[in-house]
Amino acid sequence: MRLSLTLVLCLTAWPAMAACRLALLLALDVSASVDRDEDLLQRQGLARALLAPAVADAFLAFGDEHVALAVYEWSGRHQQDLLLDWTLVTGPEDLAVVAATVATSERGHDDMPTALGYALGHAAGLFERAPDCVAWKLDVSGDGRNNEGFGPDLAYREFPLDRVTVNGLAISESDREIADYYRRVLIRGPGAFVIEVTRFEDYEAAMTEKLLRELEGPVIGMLIPQAPG
Repeated sequence: MRLSLTLVLCLTAWPAMAACRLALLLALDVSASVDRDEDLLQRQGLARALLAPAVADAFLAFGDEHVALAVYEWSGRHQQDLLLDWTLVTGPEDLAVVAATVATSERGHDDMPTALGYALGHAAGLFERAPDCVAWKLDVSGDGRNNEGFGPDLAYREFPLDRVTVNGLAISESDREIADYYRRVLIRGPGAFVIEVTRFEDYEAAMTEKLLRELEGPVIGMLIPQAPG
């Protein structure tokens, strides 16, 4: 009975303990257009980007105002798999564990279509149990357009994503117009942006740039009222 009560108290205290400045959710494309080597470049590239000194500094730049991070992979309408559940990054050791988790993860699917709307719906579910953070951001990487199920427009109408800023990392190796497509149908919210790379080999550099922009964006400052002019 004592153990159960302790567990309940811990779970009840979680939202207060986990208050943070940013909940950042990263989504990796593992649809059929992404081959084994390209998938590895994504995972290893993300892991190395998380450990880049500038990125680590950005994660930890606000002292006790932490960042919560989660990662999932997406492809077909029912093929979204969690790689890293919500983790509060409070120091370099947390980033090391996160990077190792991503680097050693294995894709769950390799022959599914690109269900971008379902990927957004899955993100909405993950944000429902995210820590109580000042801002929420979703970071979607991909190389193809929605070709299964409903698209992002319907996802934004049907899922509770109003407070989420959605950014994109468009890999245009097989579709030269994918960045424009992401700008038209995917990104959403104040300051939302797309970073484009033409090949998966540049994924690490692009993700490093993207993380820096997301981590150093106006998160805390947006809550500070402006003095009357």
